[in-house]
Amino acid sequence: MSQLPPNPTNLRGAVDLSGLVNRPQPGEGDAGGAAQGEPVELPSLFFQGTDANFNDFIDLSMRIPVVVALTASWADPDRALATVLDRVTNDLAGRVVLVQVDVDSNPQLVQAFQAQSAPAVAGIVSGRPVQLFTGALPEDQVRDVFAQLLELAAQNGVTGTAQVDAAAGETPGAETPGAEAGEPAPEPPLPPLHAEAYDAIDRGDYPAAITAYRTAIAQDPRDQMAIAGLAQVSLLSRLAGRTLDEIRNAAAATPGDSDAQLAVADLDLSGGHVDDAFDRLLTLFPTLDAEGKEAVRARILEYFEIVGVEDPRVGKARARLASLLY
Repeated sequence: MSQLPPNPTNLRGAVDLSGLVNRPQPGEGDAGGAAQGEPVELPSLFFQGTDANFNDFIDLSMRIPVVVALTASWADPDRALATVLDRVTNDLAGRVVLVQVDVDSNPQLVQAFQAQSAPAVAGIVSGRPVQLFTGALPEDQVRDVFAQLLELAAQNGVTGTAQVDAAAGETPGAETPGAEAGEPAPEPPLPPLHAEAYDAIDRGDYPAAITAYRTAIAQDPRDQMAIAGLAQVSLLSRLAGRTLDEIRNAAAATPGDSDAQLAVADLDLSGGHVDDAFDRLLTLFPTLDAEGKEAVRARILEYFEIVGVEDPRVGKARARLASLLY
């Protein structure tokens, strides 16, 4: 990450940013710049963002980096990622605040952040969006991303710290930075096997989560939540314990090695580079023997579930795969 782009174009048009257009940057005499590094009193580190209240968080980002998680509350991997984001935010002790956005209820924000699939995580620094990652990542990688965001914020003079009102506590779900923290709306209970998988993901036991999802699918082959959850947790399991450099260097050194190319495609997908992941595997496909082709085909079908079958990029990749198969 480096200096922010000159204009917050990715958000404009979906939410009203007119108040930020001519706002001075930190250090140029504005109120936010004058308060850099000072505590900001807030009811919580955790908020629910909506199409209606999002300008409050854009304003807050002039003083404290804001992390925005666009998730679907019904999706098990999204719930697991939310738990990781909560934990990392807590550990940073006010250096960032976390805003959860329900993608099903806030279409303007989904459009604003150009979120093609959920979960998607972005940052806002000085009113400007920063794309972070798409999909669920292992916790150590999430912590690395937060560290990079803090470095970027410091480069741009955004160094404030949230000071939580002890009476309000740090309950996730506060509505806006100026509102009283309240109890989040209760979520419907998960089916038992989904709950088992979710708990396993939360503690980093990906094999146990995979087993739970496979059992759920065996009991109900039409369980789309379990199918999508299995695809996402399988991706997490394959990436766990491996570094970005290790994966990319292996793929560059052995371009004909299908396992190495599958691994870097996983990395591309986890970072939101969906087209790159599809293109890598579809370009590799014709060069492989029958066993290799089947492995690549199976992996691409997993990606369809992760990205979402309605996504136009899936439609393009599906058509290209069909032309290669037949």
